[in-house]
Amino acid sequence: MNGMNKPTDGAEPVYRFMPGDKPILISCPHVGTHVPDDIATRFTDAGGVLADTDWHVDWLYGDAAGQLGCALLTATHSRYVIDLNRRPDGGALYAGANNTELCPTSTFDDEPIYRDGATPDDAEVQDRVGRYWQPYHDKLRQTLDAMVARHGAAVLVEGHSIRSVVPRFFEGRLPDLNLGTAEGTSADGDLAARIMDVFGDADGYTSVHNGRFKGGYITRNYGDPAGNVHALQLEMAQCCYMDEKSPFAFRADLAKDIQPVVQDMLEASLAWLAD
Repeated sequence: MNGMNKPTDGAEPVYRFMPGDKPILISCPHVGTHVPDDIATRFTDAGGVLADTDWHVDWLYGDAAGQLGCALLTATHSRYVIDLNRRPDGGALYAGANNTELCPTSTFDDEPIYRDGATPDDAEVQDRVGRYWQPYHDKLRQTLDAMVARHGAAVLVEGHSIRSVVPRFFEGRLPDLNLGTAEGTSADGDLAARIMDVFGDADGYTSVHNGRFKGGYITRNYGDPAGNVHALQLEMAQCCYMDEKSPFAFRADLAKDIQPVVQDMLEASLAWLAD
């Protein structure tokens, strides 16, 4: 995958980018697992497991993206380093809800990520914004702008996944396919309806639109139907394609059924753009 944004000091690149010739960008901001040594040494055992990673999401989208000519932008660093799907000023994303921070300090199971006294202070958080958050978002904006300039419109697909049961945030089991369009403000309604039709035709999978997940910062910030950018967030239950317990193994026997659904979603988006 080219476009690695390799720092001059030889450190891990901030993102990886696979270009495409179609007006669809797939963004996977939580798939990264790299943690710089100076941060990793401050983690608790629970933090070091990186349990809240969107494991293998780039695998789910990669083949279809390559076949269809969609661009793919993936984070390399763990969301525990910085959450690329949060506001850069650290403001709460979901008013009145249980939020994780821009630089998370607790896991989804409410376990501390950092040892006592080792959490990042404000200066370190802002340093991480400049090092990791800003380059990813610069590339995201540049790619979307180029797509609109070339094709007249763009669809941004935010690829996410989560354990099917996360009591900290939701009661009960999540639907398999959770589509978010920020209450209909981040994407055209007809596009969202076509995607939900794809999910509805997918035997064996449950789905919901603007239910449990309505879209994070990226969906809300970049989705601009009036400006011909349509942003969709898909939060997939991890039991659809992997083991939800450590070591979080990819399950090809499960993924073979859900990957065609992902491809159908991308094909439906391309067909909508062509209409």
